[in-house]
Amino acid sequence: MSGRKTEIEIMPNWSFRMMAFLFRCRDFICPYIDRRIEQFEIKEGMTVVDYGCGPGRYTTRFARLAGDKGKVYAVDIHKLAIDVVTRKKEKGHLENIEPILANGYDCSLPDHTADIVCALDMFFAIKNPGRFLEELRRITKPDGLLIIDDGHQRRSKTKQKLLNSGYWDIIEETRDHLKCRPRYKQNA
Repeated sequence: MSGRKTEIEIMPNWSFRMMAFLFRCRDFICPYIDRRIEQFEIKEGMTVVDYGCGPGRYTTRFARLAGDKGKVYAVDIHKLAIDVVTRKKEKGHLENIEPILANGYDCSLPDHTADIVCALDMFFAIKNPGRFLEELRRITKPDGLLIIDDGHQRRSKTKQKLLNSGYWDIIEETRDHLKCRPRYKQNA
């Protein structure tokens, strides 16, 4: 691979496997994901981007909510994540899922694709939040939503990164996540 700066953000394969195992254990002991995503307002026919999809904990649930007329793009920079999501797609016969291996912060989706972009359990690991948030805005429809959580950082730091980017307005804050709308300059 090339010496791209974003490679620093790709966790080693063993670490990804350990994370996926720990998530499976956590979800078995404390199943909360379905309750959590009820707040995301995903409806049939929507286009959802699960950015930083990891082992697809949310991806398959998003696909069921979006239905046959909807689309879910499972985006990650880690090849193992794409492999896991592809297997889940095939096993669950979820034809509305499209796994995408991102190149750094570029996910190759067309502009204004998503009704909802979800960046869950991963924002704390982003080295260049401004560039990352710019890409999320690019792929979100002007009236779309970004749903983002803190991960392993304080809420104040998450909010600071969002507001400093200039790309998002926070429209709702819950204990669990932030909902944001894309911000555009008047003459952009």
